[in-house]
Amino acid sequence: MTAPLILSIHDAFVTFGLKPLFEDLSLNIHQGDKICLVGKNGAGKTTLMHMITGEKELDGGVRWINPGTTIGYLTQDAAPRTGQTVFDYIFSGLPKDKQIEDYHYMVEMMLEPFELVASDNVDNLSGGQIRRAALARALVEEPDILMLDEPTNHLDLEAIEWMEEYLKGYRGTLLCVSHDKTFLANITDKIFWLDRSNIRVCPKGFGHFDEWSSMLLDQEARELAKREKLVAQEVEWASKGVKARRKRNMRRVENMQKAREKLKADKSLFNKTMRKVDLEPIEPSQVSKVLCEFHRVHKEFTHADHKKVILDGFNLRVMKGDRIGILGKNGSGKTSFLKMLIGELEPDKGTIKRAKTVEISYFDQKRQDLNPKKSLWDTLCPDGGDYVSVGGKFRHVCSYLKDFLFDPKSAKDLVGTLSGGQKNRLLLAKILANPGNFLILDEPTNDLDMDTLEMLEELLANYSGTIFVVSHDRDFLDQTVSKVLAFEGNGQVDGYIGGYSDYLIESGKKKPDSTPKKPIKPKDKQEKSKTPNETKKISYKIQYELDNLPTKISSLEKEIEQLHHIMADPDLYMNNPEKFEKTSRRINKAEEELEAAENRWIELSEMAGE
Repeated sequence: MTAPLILSIHDAFVTFGLKPLFEDLSLNIHQGDKICLVGKNGAGKTTLMHMITGEKELDGGVRWINPGTTIGYLTQDAAPRTGQTVFDYIFSGLPKDKQIEDYHYMVEMMLEPFELVASDNVDNLSGGQIRRAALARALVEEPDILMLDEPTNHLDLEAIEWMEEYLKGYRGTLLCVSHDKTFLANITDKIFWLDRSNIRVCPKGFGHFDEWSSMLLDQEARELAKREKLVAQEVEWASKGVKARRKRNMRRVENMQKAREKLKADKSLFNKTMRKVDLEPIEPSQVSKVLCEFHRVHKEFTHADHKKVILDGFNLRVMKGDRIGILGKNGSGKTSFLKMLIGELEPDKGTIKRAKTVEISYFDQKRQDLNPKKSLWDTLCPDGGDYVSVGGKFRHVCSYLKDFLFDPKSAKDLVGTLSGGQKNRLLLAKILANPGNFLILDEPTNDLDMDTLEMLEELLANYSGTIFVVSHDRDFLDQTVSKVLAFEGNGQVDGYIGGYSDYLIESGKKKPDSTPKKPIKPKDKQEKSKTPNETKKISYKIQYELDNLPTKISSLEKEIEQLHHIMADPDLYMNNPEKFEKTSRRINKAEEELEAAENRWIELSEMAGE
């Protein structure tokens, strides 16, 4: 049975500047959908999300939303009000009728998982902390439709994994844009592929995207080949026919010309879709076997009365050809470690030696090397001229930009006009032109589309120099690194052989033969009763949620009782039909929330063995 339709857009026409961005675009969102929205950078994903929320008005077409449906939206650029506390910022995400003391617990439940302090001023938060607060604000509302635009950016892996578990159990509808393939595969059951201004829909999760999209593109290629053959036959007929016959069949000739022009346009769009970044392998300059060595390095920072240890007696030898992934929670010292590696920060104790022949290229996640007032051309050719030195060979700047999926016509555009993904592609183009023999990438996957990610993975696979990668993208780490340094906090850094999956197994955070667990059915709960000695150890986050659920259940029970008392008035409908309708809707929703909370309490109690 198809789930109820809660939002639809039909035959939408939207312009961007003077150019049409969408024509005749239609989509349907149903209750309970878990949708991933995928598409190339610049395809219009963010604009489409604004169309869904209603922030972007349609130039033509119809947007319909089921009355009473609420939408929560996490944007890429969160903007808290100056002077707000973290608590007030998250609390303001609740509907007006819930901004009362009875719902303070909803905010408190979001603070611990995202490591936020209620009384902190948002003006003093780091970019990553603001991102976590904005995410908590979007989640606290528990809206009917939850929209997330790159939710994993700036989050550490622990927070991402917590969010995955939360979203798996989310009862509402979800629409998510993300570059994190593992994240999307774990939380979605439907795909919206924004391809050439149209929506293609797959009734399966992102894990099936590659197979499904390849099948569609192969089918399209075959259809274009058939059309090309038919058009060729029509062209041959028109060119060989006598003048009289051509006059009698002018309509056929006109149709042939139209078909030829349409085929040409469709082939151009198809080839543009199929175009991949194809770069020659990068040959690093010569370097000694040992690039860098840390010997008994100690580093700490003191804030007020609090001392934070980053490294404590740390030893590391970086060898030629090492491919090392760096993991750790936000604030565990990853960036400080990189700054010591490149010489921007000195250790408090110990020594750091670097080879004289080492040439380091550094991809900074804050993109400080990009000047928003400069053009793309000037960014790649800072000394002037028309050519970029790429691995010792000169390439015209427009040709090189094309390699990174930029339209050569945009070469004179300012950097400040680019999207986040386009800025990352430009910075990659700048760095990969001459990466030296030691490449350091700090969160390079943020805002990138799938095509650019695959290009980067392939490029790094063919790079024979030394690589350090800081990333929260699990699939990307598995594809690019062979060792992992895990910053566990308090100066503890552990090393593991392999990628992220190997790190999970070796660190004991995942069993080698683990398989996804099926949801526990009611009959299973009765069959598998536990003795007091079989209590399981659960995470602090789960225990926190379990401890606070009785308060939530009690609050909902009181609310439902009050709503029923209001509905008991026999004259309510006649005197105030709007209040009657609103109260009636809220009773149904509150009872659903109560049932969900009670089921969640039973589920968590089962997990805890209580």
